[in-house]
Amino acid sequence: MKLNKSIYSILILVFFIGLSDSARLSGQPVPGKDENIPFLVTFGRQGETSWGDDDFNEIFFFTIPVDFKQQIYIRVFDPDCGGEHDEIQGDFNTRNLYSIYGGKGVDPERNPDSRGLLNGINYKEGNLLASRVFGTEARYDNKYYTFGPFNPTEGDFSEKWNSYIFKIVCEGVSGDDGNLYRYFLSRDPNNNIPIEGANAFTYEYTFRMWNDFKSVAHIYPYVDTGIVSIKQSNFDWDNDGQILVVSRYKQGIGVDISNENNWVVSTIPIEPAEVNSSLDFQFHKKQMKDGGLVKNNNVVITLENQRGDALQFYSSPIGGVPVYQPKTNITKILPKK
Repeated sequence: MKLNKSIYSILILVFFIGLSDSARLSGQPVPGKDENIPFLVTFGRQGETSWGDDDFNEIFFFTIPVDFKQQIYIRVFDPDCGGEHDEIQGDFNTRNLYSIYGGKGVDPERNPDSRGLLNGINYKEGNLLASRVFGTEARYDNKYYTFGPFNPTEGDFSEKWNSYIFKIVCEGVSGDDGNLYRYFLSRDPNNNIPIEGANAFTYEYTFRMWNDFKSVAHIYPYVDTGIVSIKQSNFDWDNDGQILVVSRYKQGIGVDISNENNWVVSTIPIEPAEVNSSLDFQFHKKQMKDGGLVKNNNVVITLENQRGDALQFYSSPIGGVPVYQPKTNITKILPKK
């Protein structure tokens, strides 16, 4: 069946709108579904950085569309440090503080200190809306704790995103164990119900890898107009395989990787075809010669553009997951005379 050009264009448009809506909806869990990351991780401040956390805190931002008028909730899965998922060092003795901020000062575009990238700089900008310290309370193990309700207008309004922004900070205030946890931005206090058009992002991603060879973790930075190169920095990768970058233009290029307790930096050129799209950073674990694997590997990664501005990692990749599009040369075959 032949389609005329106008109908074909409409079908393509509908497809991409549907793809975009699907991507936005999947942005409610942190880490996001497409990221295939089991947990965020934050160690107590008496811990060792060689365990995979360079600063003992993690900062995430949630964007709420301006036209969303209902109350919102930020749910934390497994907020305690002890039990099924967390990483013990001797005995569990770690306390973690979760703090939620809104109001003026949260927007990281207008206030770069809010990103939390510079040690010693106050990243607790904004109005403190809620906070709670969790220790080893078994009643929170493998369960959700809900913060809220919050009105969307309690966030910091961003003209760039046409959204209200909230910030949640998890910091290890004492102890030396690894707290593994996840978030979900929800319309309901007791269930994970997504908010259409919402998203989440961070500037420094500290996360746990799966304990197997097959699972590949992904993070998705967005390449905005004017970016010609990005500098990636990864910490404590433990030389655990490869970190590859895939895009509409790149099939999979490797980046320099860190070993134990060190940062490694390298620069990645950005091609015009990659602008206004997301990149896919893929984390592939290796199998050691003896058949074993690096267990409980935690890694940190940050990115900045050629001007030194930090890039966001979005839980739901803007524009969807990038798919490599190989260039093909088409040779016109002339009919024989």
